[in-house]
Amino acid sequence: MLNEQDAERMMVLGLTGGICSGKSTVAEMFQRLGATVIDADQVAHELVEPDQPLFEAVASAFGREIVGADGRIDRRRLGTMVFADHEARRRLEAILHPAIIEECERRIRQAEVSGTSICLVNAALLIESGWHARCDAVILVEASEAIQLDRLVRSRGLSRGEALLRIRSQMPQHEKRCHVHYVIENDGPLKEAERQVKAVWKQVCAQTVL
Repeated sequence: MLNEQDAERMMVLGLTGGICSGKSTVAEMFQRLGATVIDADQVAHELVEPDQPLFEAVASAFGREIVGADGRIDRRRLGTMVFADHEARRRLEAILHPAIIEECERRIRQAEVSGTSICLVNAALLIESGWHARCDAVILVEASEAIQLDRLVRSRGLSRGEALLRIRSQMPQHEKRCHVHYVIENDGPLKEAERQVKAVWKQVCAQTVL
């Protein structure tokens, strides 16, 4: 909760959840309500573009076979590699995370200068990276494994085995709950998720005016 000294300071919310739990959909709902949203996955996309320094770092670490015909990192090939190998995933995170956090922090400062009162950072590995401690409040988006599996297979064209590997490589939802302030259940209709988002938004906004 914000104290009197923090009352004029922009509030930073962390949004996290498992793969295909619906984080991006929930982030869009918060954006429509007035939050400035920073998407860590989009930041990661930008940082590994061919003209960026991390492109060469990732390509050198994992081999040129992860570079697609268009000259960009093939995220599916890279994902297949790192989700099947814990150490490979740790190496990739060690390359990417410091730069992602630095760029997100820069965008948070930009948002604060612009006068926004609430900035939401959408990051899948918010808790695993320890970055949740930087946030004023953390929101977890949850979906059952069956729902995650269905969404992964339908939206990304993964096999059931590939999808399960990705889901189970992440921190279990019950462990994430230990580090969060709000939980949004996203197994059902979008209207139900939106109702929960509005309830969280109302509570967060009440804190910013204390």
